[in-house]
Amino acid sequence: MKKKISLLGATGSIGLQTLEVIAAHPNQFELVAFSAGRNIEKVREIAAFHKPPLISVMEKIDAETLQVEFPEIRFLYGAYGLEEVAANTGADVLLNSVIGSVGLKPTLAAIRQGITIAIANKETLVAAGDIVMSEAKRCGVSILPVDSEHSAIFQALNGERSKSISRLILTASGGSFRDLTRDQLTGVTLEQALAHPNWSMGNKLTIDSATMFNKGLEVIEAHHLFNMPYDQIDCLLHKESIIHSMIEFEDTSVMAQLGSPDMRVPIQYALSYPERIPMKDPQRLKLEDIGTLHFEKMDLSRFKALALAYEAGRIGGTMPTAMNAANEMAVSQFMAGHIPFVQIDEFVERAMEQHQPVLKPNLEAILETDMQTRKIVYSMIK
Repeated sequence: MKKKISLLGATGSIGLQTLEVIAAHPNQFELVAFSAGRNIEKVREIAAFHKPPLISVMEKIDAETLQVEFPEIRFLYGAYGLEEVAANTGADVLLNSVIGSVGLKPTLAAIRQGITIAIANKETLVAAGDIVMSEAKRCGVSILPVDSEHSAIFQALNGERSKSISRLILTASGGSFRDLTRDQLTGVTLEQALAHPNWSMGNKLTIDSATMFNKGLEVIEAHHLFNMPYDQIDCLLHKESIIHSMIEFEDTSVMAQLGSPDMRVPIQYALSYPERIPMKDPQRLKLEDIGTLHFEKMDLSRFKALALAYEAGRIGGTMPTAMNAANEMAVSQFMAGHIPFVQIDEFVERAMEQHQPVLKPNLEAILETDMQTRKIVYSMIK
């Protein structure tokens, strides 16, 4: 039987590649709902091709316009629309690829409906990982990773006992500025920050890769996904992005998952799990052409954002929530041209210094921390 897929963030980089996977396997997958923001032309294309019963957009006026154009499809908008797409479509799998903590409440709504979660939205687990994983356990719902690094660990763990793990090793490309010193980052432009050497990703994710906040968010994600202490999660600079992550076991054996930098692979694995299915137009890995792989120890003084993420994770409670909200606000202000690149992690650090963490927060405390931290960072910048 076909798996019914709901998709949050259909017009983003991960969303569009998810749609490629669904279209390539019409006998395995069916798109039953999706959400999008303001890219209405792309919404029209997706609606015409996939014809899902339900679509949600950001603005009411766009939903009303599209409803006239596609009377056979139900159109919603805003936060209510997001939750309907996530939880009330009869989907088997929700793939959450929206950017930011906006993905948290829809994910929880889907979990409570017993829907498997394919998670590409880092901020959901960073902001409220304890709550999300606890709710998933209570409801008997699987959380399947879509990030290439977490998918690599998930795949390498197949058939293994988690208590035999010595450490997780997340690899990092280093992003757009990996060969620059911190002093050389002064004056870098948005265009330069968006020029990732290996991966094709959305703007916010690409900037997070350049600061290394992306890897910091992944460390916190890995802590929640695999129930692993932070002292047993390491990061390694690996510029080729061929080894996506590794596991070292207590007998010193190391298991690695390798592949070309193609996000369709972890997306497809999350959708088809526990089966593997052929990849259409694959970018096959040819190690003989690559020749050499390089690895370097991660310099936490150079990549300050990664050090801040480890600090936030170890403190716990609402501190990762505050760190994530501060980063989202600082990145948006950099993209708008209001602050230089080098000040992104500086504003995050200042916000963390001001935050008094709630160590065992409920959802309301998480959402309040997120909102207040954004206001604090905005006021700092203005």
